[in-house]
Amino acid sequence: MRTIWKGALTFGLVNVPVKVYSATEDHDVPLHQVHAADGGRIRYQRICELDGEVVPYADIDKAYDDGERTVVLTADDIASLPAERSREIEVVEFVPSDQIDLLTLEKAYYLEPDSSSPKAYVLLRQTLEQTERTAIVRFSLRQKTRLAALRVRGDVLVLQTLLWADEVREPAFPALDEPVKISAKELELSASLVDSFSADFDPDQFVDEYQQELRTLIDAKLEKGDALDTAETFGEEQPTDAGGEVIDLMAALTASVERSRAARGESGGADEKPAKKASGSSSKTTGAKRAGAKTKTAKSAKPAKEKKAS
Repeated sequence: MRTIWKGALTFGLVNVPVKVYSATEDHDVPLHQVHAADGGRIRYQRICELDGEVVPYADIDKAYDDGERTVVLTADDIASLPAERSREIEVVEFVPSDQIDLLTLEKAYYLEPDSSSPKAYVLLRQTLEQTERTAIVRFSLRQKTRLAALRVRGDVLVLQTLLWADEVREPAFPALDEPVKISAKELELSASLVDSFSADFDPDQFVDEYQQELRTLIDAKLEKGDALDTAETFGEEQPTDAGGEVIDLMAALTASVERSRAARGESGGADEKPAKKASGSSSKTTGAKRAGAKTKTAKSAKPAKEKKAS
């Protein structure tokens, strides 16, 4: 697997350097369009609707259309926005795992410890397992702020991006508003049918039959010599380096608990000591400020959805 991102998972003053990998991959057969007459590849060009000229990518800006007016956003306009370049996956709160709506789950990523000692990584993993909690985190990836659920899968921490609340539609189906009477016999027969299909789920038993048949068709055409000479070029995103070491884990944990209690006006029994934060993350001042404001952020802050530029 190829690393797509490096950074640090932070909760309180605890800093866990990690590498991020895509947890899934697409196995669909890649297809493109060709001219039916001669097999020539169909290419798309960016043509201006006003002058009919092909526009170089460097001369293209983005725009927003509200239905009546169009606002053009230049590269300078976009650059003036607050940059999302943070290399931190910040834990906002820990919630019961059953409160995560499956409808909101999106892309999944594996997190690998990126330090000489995986102790902090394993500690967080075991804590999530023991408390049966899921961490809600915020981070930036490809210039977008994202909300995600951090959970455990086997021995690995998995980061799964979430839809923002306003991206989930509310169902409104009039037919379901009408009262429906279900008899005891109908319910009994339905339950019996469910029982006859009951089994332990094994995803390896299921395959994409369409893709299998498509590959069989392609192989048959190749064997018959019914093919053209083609070449495809694939770009590769270059990963950037980031990370650091976890320093004085117990001190960071103790200080984080005390700061969280202080923010809620509670008293704690642990001695308050200054905690060291791992290198490769934000400054100590920023870390302390974040820890002090954790509760307020977790309970009251609700990120707004970003506008998507088309």
